[in-house]
Amino acid sequence: MLTCKELTEVITDYLEGRLTLGRRLSFRLHVMICRPCRAYLRQMRLTIGALGAPPAEPVPPEVLEEMLRRFRHWQR
Repeated sequence: MLTCKELTEVITDYLEGRLTLGRRLSFRLHVMICRPCRAYLRQMRLTIGALGAPPAEPVPPEVLEEMLRRFRHWQR
């Protein structure tokens, strides 16, 4: 069975149907017995539903570079 940390690392693959059968079963078993991970899965589904699909056009290189620059220098 997956740990909570492992579940958070593969949740996108699960939601996109990219897990193997064994890994998917392990994921589902963990979600059945772990309330915080059930809440996290529900939250992820709601977020994806609210945001929809990513834009079809790529992010312009200058915008991407600016975003990366800001994240690199971000501090709490």
